[in-house]
Amino acid sequence: MATFILIHGAWHGGWCWERVAPLLRDQGHEVVCPDLPGMDPDQSPLGDDPIDEWAHFVAELASRARQPVILVGHSRGGLVISEAAERVPDAIDCLVYLAAFLLQSGQSLADVANRYPEVGPGPLIKRAADPSRLIIDANAAMPIFYNLTDEEDAKAASRRLTPEPLASMVTRLRISNERFGRLPRAYIECVHDRAVSLEMQREMEAALPCEPVITLSCDHSPFYSAVPELVAAFLSLV
Repeated sequence: MATFILIHGAWHGGWCWERVAPLLRDQGHEVVCPDLPGMDPDQSPLGDDPIDEWAHFVAELASRARQPVILVGHSRGGLVISEAAERVPDAIDCLVYLAAFLLQSGQSLADVANRYPEVGPGPLIKRAADPSRLIIDANAAMPIFYNLTDEEDAKAASRRLTPEPLASMVTRLRISNERFGRLPRAYIECVHDRAVSLEMQREMEAALPCEPVITLSCDHSPFYSAVPELVAAFLSLV
């Protein structure tokens, strides 16, 4: 048995795993799917480096786990699991990047996203009332994040999106070959992803190879659009 720690991406919360977590638990696994600090509905204050805060938080979760840890990061969550692995490599058995930003040391999310201006929510992102946060209109999010998701599920998810810290987009990753680099990595590709395109995903995989690579015919949010396939992919990694 394993402990799955499922880390959500930008604008999302632990709620996005609501269909996946019960199916993993039914197979006897422990599942932890937290809201990252500051991404709760109350938007608790964050410091200047949310990636560091989130990585510390996730590293603590991994260190307390009672069973081998499969640490999953979706989208922006890829940065978080990479930095958590740098902190506690001995507490993690496998890193899983789900349509995620798999960055090299010194890169930021913006470095990769800006090379593909036609992909993702970029032009639709606006400053929130708190200028340290970014928002995306719920209706605009649907065709980008949930283009193959059931319409009612897509509407419900888009209404739950939370302002994202601007700093998470521009903070440069701090990882090393000696710590992060020694952990096994798997990548789950999402073929019809409009937020992190398949071309982007494969560019990142080429720079930091993963084994295995699992390909799903789904949008950016397989935790709604391809639940059985995503659960099967996770279970294949145990």
